[in-house]
Amino acid sequence: MASISMPRLSSSSLLRALTAVLLVSTLTSALVVPRVEQYPFSSISPSSSSVSRWTEEQVDPTGKTFPRLKNDLILRAARGEVTERVPVWVMRQAGRYLPEFRKVREEHDFFKVVRTPELATKVTLQPIDRYDGLLDAAIIFSDILVVPQALGLVVEMVPGKGPSLPNPLASPEDMKRLKQKVNVHKELQYVFDAVTMTRHALEGRVPLIGFTGAPWTQMAYMVEGGGSRTFSKAKTWIFQYPKESHELLQRITDVSVDYLVAQVHAGAQMLQIFDSWAGELGPNEFEKFSLPYLIQIARRVKAELGSEKAVPMIVFAKGAWFALDKLSDPSSGFDVVSLDWSHTPAGAKAVSRGRVTLQGNLDPTVLLGGEDAIVEATVKMVRGFFGGKKYIANLGHGILPDVSVDAMEVFLKTVHRVGREVAAEGWSEGEGEVECEDDTRL
Repeated sequence: MASISMPRLSSSSLLRALTAVLLVSTLTSALVVPRVEQYPFSSISPSSSSVSRWTEEQVDPTGKTFPRLKNDLILRAARGEVTERVPVWVMRQAGRYLPEFRKVREEHDFFKVVRTPELATKVTLQPIDRYDGLLDAAIIFSDILVVPQALGLVVEMVPGKGPSLPNPLASPEDMKRLKQKVNVHKELQYVFDAVTMTRHALEGRVPLIGFTGAPWTQMAYMVEGGGSRTFSKAKTWIFQYPKESHELLQRITDVSVDYLVAQVHAGAQMLQIFDSWAGELGPNEFEKFSLPYLIQIARRVKAELGSEKAVPMIVFAKGAWFALDKLSDPSSGFDVVSLDWSHTPAGAKAVSRGRVTLQGNLDPTVLLGGEDAIVEATVKMVRGFFGGKKYIANLGHGILPDVSVDAMEVFLKTVHRVGREVAAEGWSEGEGEVECEDDTRL
């Protein structure tokens, strides 16, 4: 028998070869084997014995028992770990573009839904059920203005107009009308009940996000009495009454910290702070009247929860493109910075320098442009941001009411497809070899 001459491999070459085999094996499993996040009984009620066979319970760090999480992709992305595709969710994903949501609203007032845990749970699950296996997170159905309500102001949702505060804070003297101390468990227990109920109803399919509004954005509503084109009343406050403005912002901050901590204790697995009107402030005013309170919330929430209970925190400062560098600083306390569509992927990555996970940032109106436009813009976004880790796909603001459910599906499926393609290309080119050495999943 003829002898076969085998090439000699150096130890480094052998290590690279073994690594490649492991990576290919992992990627093949991700691409071929059905993922556990694909919930197999979405049409079966949570009480079904079939569902219980797929649902193992586990005690989370807060001490509550919940169904075991089957899809932790977004949590891994928020922690900066390598992911096999891009996780995706959408701001206002439980909203008016869904016919099933509109049906609920025909029967119930907006704040009736918010304040009724069963209804809030039902609405939160609507996009998860409709887009089964396509969304990687649920966000509790609520509103940022429950905090002003807890402070003592009346907030109404006027059809065709939006939020309205009929008795806003016209001057600092009106701050006397606000409650000095707010017990969030007394004023906002309905939110915590909804969080716990939703966490169970999700059956571990995806993580649940809790949220609040940023102090500046909430102050703007409290002073303006609703939305505004100029926010001249709120901005007059910060220039004419800076001391009182800081006092009001601090009071909102204190309630927000308690509110977010309680949401985590109720079962929230991520938190987002919405600073919807951040862009109404200039860079100097943002650094004085918004940024310090955002950072304070992130730091205090994590400190109160402790290292074992702390969850990833997202900040969304819409329009404040100038704040990305400071929000990306590890000392800010945020794990994820959500971007609006004013950022390019290259520009945002250059400024953030890999210090945080980025989220976003498709212009919501693209979803009105037809399938070709959606695919083209989504491909460009995902390929621009995703490099194997530290990216969560989303829109640059909430989904619009007139977007079709089919357009939303095109967006989600395109994110999944392109995210897997980019991940596969990265592995085949050897990218991530160093990045993965601490990842126990490989």
